[in-house]
Amino acid sequence: MTGPLLRLEDVQATLRLRHSEQTLLNGVSFEIGEGEAIGLVGESGSGKSLTTRAITRMLDPRFRVTGKIEFDGTSVLDMSSSALRRYRQNDVGMIFQDPRAHVNPVHTVGDFLTEALVRDRGVDRRDAERRAVTLLDEVGVRNPEARLRQYPHELSGGLLQRVMIASVLLVEPRLILADEPTTALDVTAQSDVMAILDEQRRARGLALLFITHDLELAAACCDRLAVMYAGEIVEQGPRVYNAPEHPYTIELMGARPSIEERVARLPVLTYNRQIHDQLKAEA
Repeated sequence: MTGPLLRLEDVQATLRLRHSEQTLLNGVSFEIGEGEAIGLVGESGSGKSLTTRAITRMLDPRFRVTGKIEFDGTSVLDMSSSALRRYRQNDVGMIFQDPRAHVNPVHTVGDFLTEALVRDRGVDRRDAERRAVTLLDEVGVRNPEARLRQYPHELSGGLLQRVMIASVLLVEPRLILADEPTTALDVTAQSDVMAILDEQRRARGLALLFITHDLELAAACCDRLAVMYAGEIVEQGPRVYNAPEHPYTIELMGARPSIEERVARLPVLTYNRQIHDQLKAEA
């Protein structure tokens, strides 16, 4: 492969309502290469999660998506149902914000981890369990054999998120979409989970799109940052964290708390859609 693994070019997602339409993604463009990690940051409602759903074609049917979304040179928007199913099963892995919302509470951890291998890949169940045990050990889950027999409610949030990471790695995808995977965890668990995810990504040469509100975390584990506002990428590159140029990025960076200095009050974001539209018109 000579081009990027994932390429989005001028992607627009418009929600068709009963009497109107609303554009929620507007001209989104970025690329991710093999083994590269991109951090997608921005405030709630900016379109980060919508972008991942567009990449996997999991948006509500009322959305009309235009532009180009290509994976390894193949158009995702033009994939047949069978090709799309293979793409979701084999090429792209998704790690969600709240692991408890994406596991079946009446199935054991072992059933959850081995289902895709047994059902979709035809792997023998015992072999699938051996692979699961090995991978659980690699992501820092102690006593993995016993964990296979437990149910999700018996695991802490941090431990269950490690299980989610293992479930994604088991199917050996080429791209991981991590949608705020540490939001529901305490600070210590956040650090552990991201260290594990970053280590496994680098060891396996996987590409990563990491969605987060934590600018410092994204800068620490990603090669580039892309800043999103009102459905648009306003700035991206390897120097965004240390040398932001766009007015929204500058205000966003200034509004984050710091452990290095004491301030009476954090700055309030004054950047808004009106200012954004005015700057675009002047550009």
